[in-house]
Amino acid sequence: MTTGSIARPAATRSLDRMTTSELAGAVRTYGAAYDRDPKDKATGLAFASALQMTGRNDQSLAVMQQVAIAHPRDRDVLSSYGKALAAAGELEKALETVQRAQTPDNPDWRLLSAEGAILDQLGRQEPARALYRKALDIAPNEPSILSNLGMSYVLGNDLASAETYLKRAAAAPDADSRVRQNLALVVGLQGRFDEAATIASAELSPEDASANIAYLRKMLAQQNTWSMLKEKDTPKHGAAPRS
Repeated sequence: MTTGSIARPAATRSLDRMTTSELAGAVRTYGAAYDRDPKDKATGLAFASALQMTGRNDQSLAVMQQVAIAHPRDRDVLSSYGKALAAAGELEKALETVQRAQTPDNPDWRLLSAEGAILDQLGRQEPARALYRKALDIAPNEPSILSNLGMSYVLGNDLASAETYLKRAAAAPDADSRVRQNLALVVGLQGRFDEAATIASAELSPEDASANIAYLRKMLAQQNTWSMLKEKDTPKHGAAPRS
């Protein structure tokens, strides 16, 4: 479950707004660029992010390992490497990587937020939220932090608090599509499916929006809904509730 922006060439359409077929094309394009120059930071980050959004987490991690070798002290790279490790299920190593990249005398809010997201996945919600609030002290109203904080409350089954933070995140001028899909997720989990569908369909294709809402309905119809939420991502790339 992810939020936040990724490095990409400015002229490229935002990955989080692409359809499945468009994402496949982006993977091919970034992959070809990566093959030409695997040490290029921007290309490596973009290729790894595109791979994650198509569910190819092991390959994304392999790419980030190579980028990290080429840029061993770059905090953006180490943050993305930590996220790739977490996406591949290597949570303890991900936590170590992100913590190693941080500098306590000049903390990076992106690393604080990434560390919080990893702690959330380890079931440590309170220390995770403390890190998100430290990140917000540095970058007030940053939508990716607010979204992560909101999704932390989702994992704690406090949907009212989650919706409050996600509405703040979605109202930010630079909020990306995934933040709004997180808000749709939380609204849907509270049974307000028409409202969730309206939020989800604002940027996703009708097919992807319908698939996400159908998934929410299925979750709520099952037992152990919260276990399902922690263990599975939503089926389409648009709803990506965390980083």
